[in-house]
Amino acid sequence: MEPAMAAERVGGSTPRNELVTWGTPQARWVLLATVLGSGVAFLDATVVNVALPTIGTELDATVAGLQWILNAYTLTLASLILIGGSLGDRFGRRRVFLVGIAWFAAASLLCGLAPTARALVAARALQGVGGALLTPGSLAIIQASFAPGDRARAVGAWSGLSGIAAAVGPFVGGWLVGVGSWRLIFLINLPLAVAAFVVALRHVPETRDPLSVPGIDLGGAALTAAGLAGVSWSLTDMGERGTSAVTLAAGAAGLAALIALVAVEWRSRHPMLPLDIFRSRQFTAANLVTFVVYAGLGLTFFLLVVNLQQVVGYSPLQAGLAMLPITAIMLALSARAGLLAERIGPRLPMTVGPLSLAAGLMLLSGVQEGATYLRTVLPGVIVFGLGLTLTVAPLTATVLAAADARHAGIASGVNNAISRGAGLLAIAVIPGIAGLTGDTYRDPAAFGSGFRTAMLISAMLAAAGGVLAWLFIRNEVAGRANACPAARLDRRHHCAIDAAPLATHQDAADATRSARASR
Repeated sequence: MEPAMAAERVGGSTPRNELVTWGTPQARWVLLATVLGSGVAFLDATVVNVALPTIGTELDATVAGLQWILNAYTLTLASLILIGGSLGDRFGRRRVFLVGIAWFAAASLLCGLAPTARALVAARALQGVGGALLTPGSLAIIQASFAPGDRARAVGAWSGLSGIAAAVGPFVGGWLVGVGSWRLIFLINLPLAVAAFVVALRHVPETRDPLSVPGIDLGGAALTAAGLAGVSWSLTDMGERGTSAVTLAAGAAGLAALIALVAVEWRSRHPMLPLDIFRSRQFTAANLVTFVVYAGLGLTFFLLVVNLQQVVGYSPLQAGLAMLPITAIMLALSARAGLLAERIGPRLPMTVGPLSLAAGLMLLSGVQEGATYLRTVLPGVIVFGLGLTLTVAPLTATVLAAADARHAGIASGVNNAISRGAGLLAIAVIPGIAGLTGDTYRDPAAFGSGFRTAMLISAMLAAAGGVLAWLFIRNEVAGRANACPAARLDRRHHCAIDAAPLATHQDAADATRSARASR
């Protein structure tokens, strides 16, 4: 790259005279490509849960098998999502985005053709790899391609349109299972992926960060995957079959890998997880709240739709529709929740939100055989959705504000990985504690009893998150050294249900360039 061109770039983005402006045809094409790409991942995240009972029946899967159909995807995604953003910065965001789309589509095809539960689990793990390349790339493309004055508007449109994909997921999943087969929930990704690939190839400009660090922390990613896999497999197998030498050895190996990860990241010249980011007490506290709350959320979204079908007797379509109020509440109120936290500080919303989640989960624990939607399901869903709205946006803003500007992208990526890892571990361990093992999901009475126990555990986790927020979160507002100015808070960044949102690497890249220029 010529020095003049490097100097002309903005934050590792396109040259100034090539930046995309809002309202132009290219802006619409770029937005379409990124929304289609991220929409495929968001849609897939919400359709699978609805189909789990049908998948389990057709493939003769146990509860552990259903757990791994979710966890295999989460495992590879959580392990590689930080690497995915770095690869885009270094090798080209459009290029990595295209690879992620193609990979995700190929894995979706394997999922749709899977003859056994084990084959489906393996294909889901491959899907997670594609998601790790795809998810950070879609938003990074928008931030790198659009003119600075148009980025907030473009991100808002991306967030809202992608949220719609997540919102319709339960309905689409239930409908596809009802009229056809569970395999269609994966095969529907193929035409969407093809459209996203073609549009991105033809209309999205290539961008990269010419000053990105040269190293890719593959060792850190490998240790993360090995650690999470060992621990989660050990916990899942213990819940299913009890303690054995093999499960203990796998768990010990997983813990050893996670301990080694800390040592490797501490010594690495280019760590995917800079440990000094945790020197901020606010950042550490916010991620602790994330871990506890999202453990309960991951378990809830795994079990609730299964309970609605297996215990209450809903069809897959009815179970999907029952969940829509949660997403509708979040889409309508998330921005307002962010504004509220900005005005009064995050401490109170992050306390009340998880406590409201706990109240909603207590109500949902009563969703048993004979429960009616209006009297039992809907009140729990509404209280749960309101609690989720009060929690997610303030939590995201707190995480980003607590980290130094140079670590903005890393901070949101870490928070995303922690939220997914929490759900992974919760789904691995809590069903066994609640007695949901083997074929219990086929026995309404046994599953209903275990579901009630699991929801009460989730409620306790959510309440613990509220207590931790009250004790350790501080009301840092604009003007503090490590707080985000109000104008720079991406209040529209939220994920409808699935996980904590990903922000961009733009602030981090700008800060890094400034530091290097001053040397």
